[in-house]
Amino acid sequence: MAGRPGAGASPPADREGAAPNVVARLSQWADDHLRLVRNISTIMAIVGISLLLRSVRLTSKFTSSSDIPLEFIRKNVKLRGRLRRITENGLEIEHIPITLPIISSWRKEPSGALLVKLAGVELTTSGKMWLQKELKPSQLLWFQLLGRENSVLFCYLLVNKGRFFNVNLNEDILRRGLGKTVLVQGLDHDSKMYWKIHRRLLKAELKALKKGEGIWKEEHEKKSYLEKFKGSWGEYWKKDSYF
Repeated sequence: MAGRPGAGASPPADREGAAPNVVARLSQWADDHLRLVRNISTIMAIVGISLLLRSVRLTSKFTSSSDIPLEFIRKNVKLRGRLRRITENGLEIEHIPITLPIISSWRKEPSGALLVKLAGVELTTSGKMWLQKELKPSQLLWFQLLGRENSVLFCYLLVNKGRFFNVNLNEDILRRGLGKTVLVQGLDHDSKMYWKIHRRLLKAELKALKKGEGIWKEEHEKKSYLEKFKGSWGEYWKKDSYF
């Protein structure tokens, strides 16, 4: 007769049920420590986003034009800033980068301001005075990068005038007859962006000329401008019904 198996022998391990048991225990641990798991997930997400933003320098504070990557200029990136003051050389604007609450609380930001000029606009004396009244100290604004030369940035300046309404100061100044159009420095003159900008600026300037706003009240100014416009821009715009 075959002998009986010993009473002390253990049953074979249930390998198929081992994996579900491990998963169940991990799930139970996660439920018991839900707040910890959430905090860890939040921290990992913030770190991941921070590394991503840092890789494209969106969280970096720019204090000089040389700090700004060339790719930002090429792509005409919009940056947020705070006006410090208006000088004879242009506007001094403090860049406000994208901030993350946890990281910004311990990271010390460098100090400094960017020198910004209105792209494509030559301000008159009245225009400079109007700008001083229009923009308040520490006012928040957006500046779109169009060109760069040495320490100067040539930009479109956008000021919030309501919850969903921004005013383009470059065009607004021209519509008021407080400046004249000039070439946008630092921008490729063969690019589509160059002609797109000048088209918009010239339209704004011609509106002021037709209405006799600002410097265009004087007839000799109108005449000299139309002569310049005919010679410099007429060939390019002759197919445009507006002009």
